[in-house]
Amino acid sequence: MKSIILAGGSGSRLWPLSREMFPKQLLNIATNKSLLQATYERLLNLSKPSEIVAITNIKYNVDVKTQLQKICSGCTVIAEPISKNTAPAIAAALEYYKQTSEENDDVVLIVPSDHQIKDTFDFLASVREGEELAKKGYLVTFGVNPIYAETGYGYIETSDRLESGYKVKRFTEKPDILSAEKYVKSGNYYWNSGIFMGKISVFLDEIKEFEKIIFNNIEKLDFSKGTTIDFYTYNNLPSISIDYAVMEKSSKIALIELKSDWNDLGSWAALYKEKDKDENGNVISGNVVVNNVKNSLIYSQKELVAVSGLEDIILVETEDAIMACNRHSTQDVRTLFDKLKASNSETVQLHKTVFRPWGYYTCLNRGEGYLTKTICVMPKQKLSIQSHNYRSEHWVVLEGTALVLLDEKEYIIDAGGSIDIPIKAKHSLQNPYDTELKIIEVQKGEYISEEDIIRYDDIYGRV
Repeated sequence: MKSIILAGGSGSRLWPLSREMFPKQLLNIATNKSLLQATYERLLNLSKPSEIVAITNIKYNVDVKTQLQKICSGCTVIAEPISKNTAPAIAAALEYYKQTSEENDDVVLIVPSDHQIKDTFDFLASVREGEELAKKGYLVTFGVNPIYAETGYGYIETSDRLESGYKVKRFTEKPDILSAEKYVKSGNYYWNSGIFMGKISVFLDEIKEFEKIIFNNIEKLDFSKGTTIDFYTYNNLPSISIDYAVMEKSSKIALIELKSDWNDLGSWAALYKEKDKDENGNVISGNVVVNNVKNSLIYSQKELVAVSGLEDIILVETEDAIMACNRHSTQDVRTLFDKLKASNSETVQLHKTVFRPWGYYTCLNRGEGYLTKTICVMPKQKLSIQSHNYRSEHWVVLEGTALVLLDEKEYIIDAGGSIDIPIKAKHSLQNPYDTELKIIEVQKGEYISEEDIIRYDDIYGRV
């Protein structure tokens, strides 16, 4: 079967660990692999690499490609120019298959990239069960048996029993606590996992029936020119989820119960439930000291965090932010995130340490007209050839040896050496050697921003 990975979510409810430019699907939250990588590996049990497509926002495009290429070199990543929710994203991926595959009646499985599923065997068994319904023309949704009243999930009400699974009566968005308790007790409601399946032709027909604007514009895309979607065509589309656009309107919807474990890790409370706990019910990670603390999650990325005499809290420390909330109110973290975003706080965008395909950098200090950072370039890697309109840079080599391209001249700089990069000069920092290269970079100018980069050549395709 074909598979589509939806990899464009922002993960704002896991702030400050998740950021706009590095959302939760790219994080190694549960294992030594990111949620995106774990999703891709799980799908390799169902689809060949050439039959798996990930679709993401263009700002995550390089990170998604880099992570998936560590699993398999044959991955396909479609880049959305702007976020338009899941219906346009799914329609675009289906159109890609329509244009690049000879068979439009193949079954396609659509999965989010940021869910944790450990029980692969039962997951695959549920998918194969759903495949039989999909072959008969149903659009299949996978429901999770609710084990408690959760107000952060959507619910699906079922009706008549099918040969396998159920007919779907209706979808309900995130309910209040009383409604959620009623749904759990009824026995015929399931959590909406956000996992769907159906024939490519059936999905496209239903999108054409209920969302003609999406269908007509998506048909204009030309994937023979590449996998980055045209901005002007995509900008014409409504921002709407596949649930609202199709699943709540179609008469062809069936539900298969997902027999495996499932956690969307959509909040700190969900992450707390997933993690192993000590004898006091605590999840402790990092440089943390506790005394008389119970049923709490405390995470430290760098600094010492000492907590005493508290219960049912979430406390998260990163290099540039500290977040604390009641463990039973973690959905409110999104409200904090929105307030920070409205105030233009840099903490919603990036961590102080930012990973790139060539290595990483860490911001050390920022002031009016200057920024200082350390940069680590991994062996055999190089930054793009670029220039800046508003800032100059000064590089000091700390470890290793730097190959610097500056206005078409090459300079070899050893540890202790330095070089100035003037405003608008074309330059590149490169490490063709076998050891890591570490430098200090001092930026100075009237406008200091990662947006002030003009790329001329880049091995990672970011031009």
